[in-house]
Amino acid sequence: MLFDNIKLGSIELQNRVVMAPMTRVRASATGLPSPSTALYYAQRASAGLIVSEGISPSKQGQSEPNIPGLYNDEQEAAWRPITKAVHDAGGRIFAQIMHGGRIGHPEINGMQPLGASAIAAQGRIFNSGGRLAFVTPVEMTIEQIQEQIRVFVDTAKRAIAAGFDGVELHGANGYLIQQFLSDNSNQRTDRYGGSPENRARFAIEVVTAVSEAIGADRVGIRFSPGGKFHDMNESDPAGLYTIVLEALNPLGLAYLHILETASDEINDTLRGLWTGPLIVNPALVASSEFANKADADRWLARGADLIAFGRYFISNPDLVRRLRDDLELAEPDLETFYSGGDKGYIDYPDWSPTAVG
Repeated sequence: MLFDNIKLGSIELQNRVVMAPMTRVRASATGLPSPSTALYYAQRASAGLIVSEGISPSKQGQSEPNIPGLYNDEQEAAWRPITKAVHDAGGRIFAQIMHGGRIGHPEINGMQPLGASAIAAQGRIFNSGGRLAFVTPVEMTIEQIQEQIRVFVDTAKRAIAAGFDGVELHGANGYLIQQFLSDNSNQRTDRYGGSPENRARFAIEVVTAVSEAIGADRVGIRFSPGGKFHDMNESDPAGLYTIVLEALNPLGLAYLHILETASDEINDTLRGLWTGPLIVNPALVASSEFANKADADRWLARGADLIAFGRYFISNPDLVRRLRDDLELAEPDLETFYSGGDKGYIDYPDWSPTAVG
């Protein structure tokens, strides 16, 4: 089943293996993707779907240094040869729109980050000079909330203009959309805070607005129900995401993408609720375990339609072939995940009898 084709919205995928979005910290200081990015993604175009690394929708929404952007003409032009390279290699690629919200820092982009509430995340953020304590974000006004919804829409339009097949809205891992969903980061008393229905409002409005702008069949959404990464705390993920999914179901989105952050019971409930295609990423952020074929089989049996693989795609550009033919997987070099440059980026070979030691 993992190697069967499937339709997502209006596009046909050659298999159900998804390359998960993975930050690689190789863009320029002005948010331009590396010149090697086209080759990096084209090497991995045998995936049924590639979801790009997180792309900043605005300078203020940039979460870390050297994250690519898609909010000006130069950045849009820089993505066109990348999407063309993937298409020429027979692949499909969605742009992940990642608004950092409070996961940002003035020393990274010169701007105070925005948040659902004026509550700093616990922990530190990576910067080229070391790690910095998170700062207190600006609590967004109603007007700023509407402005940020437009930011998502504008970036989605640019993504389509740049040749992406669609967009994935990053609502997981403690970034802006989840900051509205989570109890501890959202202490608002207006219509965007308080009850689960109110905390779900921003996510639903972003997805709806982007769907209206580029077509729902080109829009996916990623969630990490109950996930704790970046200081999140959702006290009732089953109830919260029931509200979210019931609101999103009628839109006819391309897919829902979830990380395995909730219990089996909650995930089974969400699978039962969701009426569209489901992508599951069985690995957790910063865990030592990588998603593998056994995880894929387990989730396909539980009702997932596609499986997202992350770190093994870094070191195995031909991961689909290796999974299909039960070939040995190369282990990635963790030291080069975020090191910049081409080492550990485009120099992993395809499988051969001597390539894996």
